[in-house]
Amino acid sequence: MLWIIASTFIVSAVSLAGIVTLAIKKDLLAKILFGLVGFSAGAMLGGAFLHILPEAMEKNPHPEEVFSLLIAGIVLFFLLEKYFHWRHCHQQECRLHAFTYLNLVGDGLHNFLDGMLIAAGFLVSLKLGIVTAAAVILHEIPQELGDFAVLVYGGFSRQKALFFNFLSGLTAIAGALAGYFICVLAGRLSLVILPFAAGGFIYIAGSDLIPELHKETSPGRSLLAFTAFLLGIFFMAFAKRFLPD
Repeated sequence: MLWIIASTFIVSAVSLAGIVTLAIKKDLLAKILFGLVGFSAGAMLGGAFLHILPEAMEKNPHPEEVFSLLIAGIVLFFLLEKYFHWRHCHQQECRLHAFTYLNLVGDGLHNFLDGMLIAAGFLVSLKLGIVTAAAVILHEIPQELGDFAVLVYGGFSRQKALFFNFLSGLTAIAGALAGYFICVLAGRLSLVILPFAAGGFIYIAGSDLIPELHKETSPGRSLLAFTAFLLGIFFMAFAKRFLPD
């Protein structure tokens, strides 16, 4: 429980990452985020294929059930993005718009699910919990910076954007507590959540992160992104070999 709460608190605290936009120059921040997106994409794919799916296959003797849940994870994250993703404002100056609240609702649901996934990982093993939490946190940094920008763009002050983004981030702790008690009471539910989590990671990496990398046309920055992507996979392979179970 201590590992679960600590990990999800870090996830919640990442929602305050918008503060760094006040201190780092825009060009430098863009370079850092671009590399982080590449690393996060590799880490999510590595976490899904090297850690979560092998663990799910080992615990569940029915492969068709594992892969059905994998597909269910992909479908759910697709629906979340489809119906809770923020919409652009097409005016020169944006006042407060509905998409800011839509963004907060979607982010809150996403963080709640992240908390459940982290709890399920730790209930299976310390290694799987750390890997799941690391993949979530790496993804949350660029996402939360983007969410902060959306709220400011939609009319929130910077202070109000940080506050509401943090409230949205706290749903990860609620999700972790719900996941912990549900998995403990339901027994095998954590094994159901594992392939579901893998599906979510694969969807986020494949539909959100990698397409962002493809938008870059500069050979140098493209090489940086690909190197960061490989490092993310290597990071998960390293964790597979050296982290304690």
